[in-house]
Amino acid sequence: MFDIGWTELLVVGVVALIVVGPKDLPGMFRTLGRFTGKMKGMAREFQRAMDDAADQSGVKDVAKDLRSATSSKNLGLDALNNAADRFEKWKPGMAPKTAATVQKTDLSPTQLEHAKVIGSDTLEKAPDAPPAATAEAAAKPVTTPESASADSPKGDA
Repeated sequence: MFDIGWTELLVVGVVALIVVGPKDLPGMFRTLGRFTGKMKGMAREFQRAMDDAADQSGVKDVAKDLRSATSSKNLGLDALNNAADRFEKWKPGMAPKTAATVQKTDLSPTQLEHAKVIGSDTLEKAPDAPPAATAEAAAKPVTTPESASADSPKGDA
């Protein structure tokens, strides 16, 4: 707070010893200690009074309401974070979810039927899908040229 080092305290002590004298020095330090204690007590009492006034005026309630109003859950940021996590974990080489994977979710029978229709329509209209593509074939991982070459034996002789 005051940034007073040991050398400064030693200088003040020597000056006090010379000015006050060795006989009255202990009494002066005792009085200074009492004064410092009273000042600390007054500061503690002031802080308690300010805390009580803040409690009575409802500052803590306002702060709590402000924290809850600006929470990421209430702002919808948790849904945004979940979407970002899913995007980061997305693997482009994998086939999209189909009706076979949708059946494992908690959908109503009507929603499940719509998902099957959408999945089969998507498979039929896919530009690079063979005409006889099925949901079982689409559920398998897509092989890329890199993965196909890694699986086949090398022709090094």
